[in-house]
Amino acid sequence: MRFMMLVKSSENAGPPPQALMDAIIESAERLSRDGILIEAGGLAPTAMSTRVRLAGGHVAVIDGPFTEAKEVVGGYAVHELKSKEEAVESAVWFMNLHKEHWPGWEARSRFDRSSGRKTSLARRRSGSRGAPRRHRRT
Repeated sequence: MRFMMLVKSSENAGPPPQALMDAIIESAERLSRDGILIEAGGLAPTAMSTRVRLAGGHVAVIDGPFTEAKEVVGGYAVHELKSKEEAVESAVWFMNLHKEHWPGWEARSRFDRSSGRKTSLARRRSGSRGAPRRHRRT
């Protein structure tokens, strides 16, 4: 089963300690080799972000930073796991890794199971509408 973990924390926490990053990289390499970690990454500060919002029938594009953001998604990971219990264990392990290498840092993580529906984005071309490619038969 696929699960996505989101880690939220205060944007004002500052950069993570190098020891934490080293531990995360070492663990990510091992989990990736074992086929557990599919993809992971940290996200840039909101000052470098853009929101695209649909509300009231209008689409708006808003560049960061976002003053109302008290807590932001700082990173994500996609895992292939056997159960929800494994997902919870993984989240607890990840938070304990932060606790060990970044005392005082506070955050919360959320693990969600994939719906199981898959899309083939590789078959789509880039474009504003994401329309499927049209193939001519000869």
